[in-house]
Amino acid sequence: MADSNLAVIILAAGQGTRMKSATPKVLHALAGRPLIGHVLAAADALEPERVVLVVRHQRQRVEEAARTLLPRVEIAEQGEIPGTGAAAEAGLDVLDEGFVGDVLITSGDVPLLGEDALAEFITAHRASGAAASVLTARIADPTGYGRVVRTASGDLEAIVEQRDATEQQLLIDEVNSGTYLFQANDLRRSLAQVGVDNAQNEKYLTDAIGVLVREGRPVAAHVIDDPMLVQGINDREQLAEVAAELNRRIIRRWRLAGVTIQDAASTWVDVTVELGQDVTLLPGTQLRGTTVVQDEAVIGPDTTLVDTEVGFGAEVCRTHSLSARIGENAHVGPFSYLRPGTVLGNEGKIGTFVETKNVTIGHGAKLPHLSYAGDAEIGEGSNIGAGTIFANYDGVHKHRSTVGPQVRTGAHNVFVAPVHIGAGVYSGGGTIIRKDVPAGSLVITQAPQVNKEGWVIEHRAGTAAAEAAEAALNGDQNAEQSNSRTSGNE
Repeated sequence: MADSNLAVIILAAGQGTRMKSATPKVLHALAGRPLIGHVLAAADALEPERVVLVVRHQRQRVEEAARTLLPRVEIAEQGEIPGTGAAAEAGLDVLDEGFVGDVLITSGDVPLLGEDALAEFITAHRASGAAASVLTARIADPTGYGRVVRTASGDLEAIVEQRDATEQQLLIDEVNSGTYLFQANDLRRSLAQVGVDNAQNEKYLTDAIGVLVREGRPVAAHVIDDPMLVQGINDREQLAEVAAELNRRIIRRWRLAGVTIQDAASTWVDVTVELGQDVTLLPGTQLRGTTVVQDEAVIGPDTTLVDTEVGFGAEVCRTHSLSARIGENAHVGPFSYLRPGTVLGNEGKIGTFVETKNVTIGHGAKLPHLSYAGDAEIGEGSNIGAGTIFANYDGVHKHRSTVGPQVRTGAHNVFVAPVHIGAGVYSGGGTIIRKDVPAGSLVITQAPQVNKEGWVIEHRAGTAAAEAAEAALNGDQNAEQSNSRTSGNE
């Protein structure tokens, strides 16, 4: 149910210099989404009245990505004053004076903080009756985080940024997660009283908490049970740590849902992937994007599927697949490359060292060995011989070929598109087909074999090949002479 009393402001204006990247920090990929995608998904799942994203660095790129992920998101731009407080003010300006409900403020670089944890935080805040709440965590190494200072009775006294903390405050292990809840008018009023008198000359959102505390307003600090959920990302090392942790959680969730995953360390599954019951993932498997794997399929080892659909009971081994559809009980691999537009029918086969693109392979049809099929349709039950090439490109345009049902082609055929091979056709080995073949035909384009004896000895004299040929021929002559003597003695 939509929460008309809730707005979410996501802070994503930072440059992220420690990522050392031309890509904005919040657009770095994590388990199938950019960082900001995880945060937007969590915010949207709460069904708030408004979602506002505060941007500045590379605004256009971040805004375009955000609108693609969540079309209803509203965009605010942070001005020249740095700091989380200034960013929150920019978000409040978009909400305007008309919104007087609760404002949840979170960060665009904290991707593990999902819907469940945020909903629990909102419930606790509302139950406490506090003017504001901050989500905190206790961590072994609090370096870099703002410290949560409590009174002797345990109430929140202040949040102190590391750069401004005393030596005693630096020993505190409870840290600010950067996630807050305020009543909108309290947030507006308290931020108006916050300046930039600190080590970084920034307007801190934490100082708005300090204003409320000094006024004697109740401010709650809720310690999250799972501190990993509030892990922020500032550099590639932290990105890798969070990626590994998120993947571990994804693997655990699928195992508990009935998926066999043999080696969690070498298996990577995006959050956007769907798996059926009794699916088996073998070591070295990567499932990315919108990949869907139906019940009882076996994927791997050493397989990457991107935006690929795999049907019930199919087996895909040592394969790289992009935007392909694999039918029920079909077999793919090993060492296959499925490019976009590949559709493999039920019980079909794409075999060893086969590449396909924009091709439809019918029910039970097989493309077993060392072949390329592009811009083609292969009919039901047909078998394409080893080393076959669908020559679909004339240097300017791509052309499409069709192969009817129950066709049997020989090894090393070339289909020069566009051609149509009729139903039930057989072709000889080495055949090059440039014209349509009627149903039921045998097509052969081979020239008669010609052996020019002695050509190597005559034209390649002195080479290793010529010497080998002479030795073989002399050996044959000696053998004939020996046989003749033996026959004469008899």
